[in-house]
Amino acid sequence: MKILLSAFMALACSSVAASAITVATPANGAKVNSPFSLVASTSTCASVPAVSMGYSIDSGPSTIEPTSFSATVTATPGAHVLHVKCWGKGTNDQALLNITVASPSSTSTASNITVASPASGSKVIAPFNLVASTTTCKGSPALSMGYSIDGGSTTSEPASFSAALSPHLGTHTVAVKCFAQGVQDQVQLTVDVVPPPTAATPQFSLASGQYTTKQVVSLSDATPGAVIYFTTDGSGPTTSSPRYAGPISITSSTVVQAVAVASGYTNSGLARASYTIVQPTHPNIPSNALHVDEIQAMPNWRTKYDPGTGGSASGAMTMTGSPTLSGETAQYDTNYSSYSGVLYSVTYGNDPTAQNFVYDAEVWIAAGSQIGNLEMDNNQVISNGDTVIMAFQCAGTSNNWEYSKNAGTPSNPVVQWVRSGVACNPATWTTNAWHHVQIYYSRDNAGNVTYHSAWVDGVESPINQTAMSEFSLGWGSGALVANFQVDGGVNGGSSTLYLDDFTMWRW
Repeated sequence: MKILLSAFMALACSSVAASAITVATPANGAKVNSPFSLVASTSTCASVPAVSMGYSIDSGPSTIEPTSFSATVTATPGAHVLHVKCWGKGTNDQALLNITVASPSSTSTASNITVASPASGSKVIAPFNLVASTTTCKGSPALSMGYSIDGGSTTSEPASFSAALSPHLGTHTVAVKCFAQGVQDQVQLTVDVVPPPTAATPQFSLASGQYTTKQVVSLSDATPGAVIYFTTDGSGPTTSSPRYAGPISITSSTVVQAVAVASGYTNSGLARASYTIVQPTHPNIPSNALHVDEIQAMPNWRTKYDPGTGGSASGAMTMTGSPTLSGETAQYDTNYSSYSGVLYSVTYGNDPTAQNFVYDAEVWIAAGSQIGNLEMDNNQVISNGDTVIMAFQCAGTSNNWEYSKNAGTPSNPVVQWVRSGVACNPATWTTNAWHHVQIYYSRDNAGNVTYHSAWVDGVESPINQTAMSEFSLGWGSGALVANFQVDGGVNGGSSTLYLDDFTMWRW
């Protein structure tokens, strides 16, 4: 019967409770002197918040304690089961420890100083917590404890304590002491105080540089839990500076400086980006010109694979609020095989007589996009019923601004792309940034189109080429159609582009 009871007790003591009960001292299976120190804590009890703790020896009465406690426990010599208990709303739980209490005749004259933290030889960051306790000091009941650093003065503490220590960087000897009636004792440990790690320097989504339109800059940091503080007035950022909470709008020349702050880290290095907004050049649009604004937000856009390109392609247009300038940005997701493309178009008005047009839009190319050509066209059905196609593209396939012409007749057209000799390649445009694109083209009554100039971010590329571009397509009289086409290169791929503040001017 005694053997079975012992086996049962050992099995009970090895079970793992469902609660987060932590017993710092004594350890399961420890041999202790009476009285001994019991240090325990918990936050949950059987998966619910703990409201109190307690303990008992074997099946004796329970002593109630708070959810984190240090108690001096007296027990008779011999083997015991120490019950460390918790209570929560409507429930209770316990952890069981086997302990052996030494008989008075075998009581040692040693001290039972226990240093729970830090471990000797560990690397620590100041301030660090010294956690220690004892019940005996050279065989006598401990009255108090204390500690000293590198042989310095002793700081007095109770017989169970936690103290914050802040020695300078380097290796130190910490003496943890106990005091009893007429005696004292100590244990020593070494610690290496090292500097805390440095938080990562904040990163900017947009590189420093010169721009001709307003930009939107996002900040990020690789350190978990880091808070970013920034300035835009030239002063160095501190924790009193504005706290970064979202993208920063850059509307004029600005220097953005930022620093990251995180618990357990020293402040990051200074991040700095300089953005120069220069006065751009632009088409000379007369004051009486008609215009249609925010075309990208108009309904009834059409998506079509362009059969004039090779391979195969598919695309989708959706509206998004990020990235955005107006709050209504069109997103174009395109997939293509080699040299194929998708044509996105919308009818934005009706006017058979206007002869001058400016295509004016903000374009964003997402990082990782593979683009061959970026085409931006305007089509108009003129008074004789024919359609004048003003097709113009930044062609990465030739590194040129290219325009189209009809090398045949309106009724028997032969479409050709012509290289202007003026360099352009969308692959060289900065990704994840807005680019202001403007194209000025005009036509005469004979269906000849003159491609005057293209502007990207306020930098003009004069074209000044004229080509016949009239087609008998049978479209509706006076229709005005804007196109935004994305083509792949030799290896195909995919792209994500955004279009915002899209305006068509005419006069």
